[in-house]
Amino acid sequence: MLTPSNSPAPVDYRARWAFSRRNLWSGILFGVGLVAFVDEAVFHQILHWHHFYDLATPEIGLVSDGLFHALSWAATIGGLFLLADLRRRRAFWQTRWWGGVLLGAGLFQLYDGTVQHKLLGIHQIRYVPDVLAYDLTWNIVATVLVIAGIVLTVRTRPSTIPVA
Repeated sequence: MLTPSNSPAPVDYRARWAFSRRNLWSGILFGVGLVAFVDEAVFHQILHWHHFYDLATPEIGLVSDGLFHALSWAATIGGLFLLADLRRRRAFWQTRWWGGVLLGAGLFQLYDGTVQHKLLGIHQIRYVPDVLAYDLTWNIVATVLVIAGIVLTVRTRPSTIPVA
C-alpha cells in the first residue's frame, strides 16, 4: 500500500517536456552500454566466438575486449547518472527512456553488424564457413530493436505532453 512517505513523486509535465531530450539520451546511452555488455559477456567471454579486434594476436584481442568493456561500462554509468538526475527533477519519462534504450541497443548492434563485421572486418560474429545465418539474425534483431525504439520515441514526442 502506498503511503505519503513511500508514494512516488507526482510527474511534473513541464519538467518532462524540458528534459525530453535528456530522457532519450539517458536511454540511448544505457541501451548502448547494455547491448555492448551482453555482446562482451556472451559472445566474447562465455562462447569465445570472437574478440572486439581479431586482426592481431589473441593477447591484443583480449586487451581490445577490456577497452570495449570499459567503454560500454562508461556508457551504462553515464546513462544511469542522467536517469538519476531526471528522477531527482521529477522529469523521468519511462516510455521515452525505454524508447531510447531500444534505439541505442539496436543502433549499436546494427553498427557492429554492418560496419565492424562487414565494412572494417575487425571481427565476425562467429568464425564458421557460412556466417550468413549469424549475420542475418544479428542484423534482423538489431533492426527490430531500432524500429521499436523509433515507435516509442515518436509516440513520446514532447508535443504529446499534456499542458497542465
